[in-house]
Amino acid sequence: MLEPVLFRDRPRPVQIVLGGIVPAATGALVGVLVGVSTTAYWIVAILAGVGGFLSGFEHQDGWGGADRGLVGGAIYGASLLIAHAIAGTHAKVSLGSFPPLLVVVTAILGMLLAALGGRLARALRERAAARDEAPATRTLLE
Repeated sequence: MLEPVLFRDRPRPVQIVLGGIVPAATGALVGVLVGVSTTAYWIVAILAGVGGFLSGFEHQDGWGGADRGLVGGAIYGASLLIAHAIAGTHAKVSLGSFPPLLVVVTAILGMLLAALGGRLARALRERAAARDEAPATRTLLE
């Protein structure tokens, strides 16, 4: 199984792009779309969630993924609100009665999705390691 490069092993500029700029740009895009199209908003929001889940695969376990997801989700939510305010459009999707709370919600969702991705990645690595180790053990016993 081809293992991804762990986030902590990537060069600092790449970490900044993946952990900060990508969530900010995605949040800004969604912040503009929230006033343009409900469908486009949900499509990009779902893709962002998938990206948050997959980001967990760059960590050794769910805890590492959770940390990154928390930060990425908060950046995403803040960027969404800022871009929406700059666009000055009426939201076609509810941002709640207190929109700043959206940052907390997206941070928690990001944390959960990335933690789930990290946990799944760890389980897959452990299963692959056990599978690779099993034939070697068998030959030693025979």
